[in-house]
Amino acid sequence: MKILTIYPQSINRRYIDEAVEALRRGEIIVYPTDSFYALGADALNNRAVERLCRLKGINPDKNNLSVVCSGLSQAAEYARIDNRAFRLMKENLPGPFTFVLPAASTLPKVFKGRRTVGVRVPDNAIAVAIAEALGNPVMTSSVPLGDGDDALAEVSDPRALGLRYSSTQEVTMLIDGGDGATEGSTVVDCLDSSSPEIIRQGLGELSV
Repeated sequence: MKILTIYPQSINRRYIDEAVEALRRGEIIVYPTDSFYALGADALNNRAVERLCRLKGINPDKNNLSVVCSGLSQAAEYARIDNRAFRLMKENLPGPFTFVLPAASTLPKVFKGRRTVGVRVPDNAIAVAIAEALGNPVMTSSVPLGDGDDALAEVSDPRALGLRYSSTQEVTMLIDGGDGATEGSTVVDCLDSSSPEIIRQGLGELSV
């Protein structure tokens, strides 16, 4: 597994391009967000998305799938965002939120079983730069928690994650963007945008 160190305050574009090329080849990477570190795959590559689901133990027919977007304009290409949802997202993004929205037909078939998609625009320059350079969203799922007492610390520590995934061929690259957070994003159900509902409180404090 290759490890690239990228500083959020000074993005190395060559490393971003290298990460994007890995995603385009259908590979899975570990990368930082504004909450936990995450597993990432090209959201338009059906096989890569299915591989990530197997690695994380996600059943795409039962679990919500989420994508990281570079901004609201990219998100609007892959999710149906009405005016009320757009205003709410604009008020709170970028930030540690996942907005559950109706999925657009532009997403691959693995997303169609749920007909919904979680949309993230993290307040993390590395994650946003990857989605922007890729030109489409990154399928994302936080790295799974371990069983030990230091499980939360581990998912925020790129060095520990490097050790965890060094012996697997499923993850080909880890982007070390410094220590991450030890709490997940706040998940907001916007399927009825007139009455958004927080279904998991995380780092984000929703402004309505």
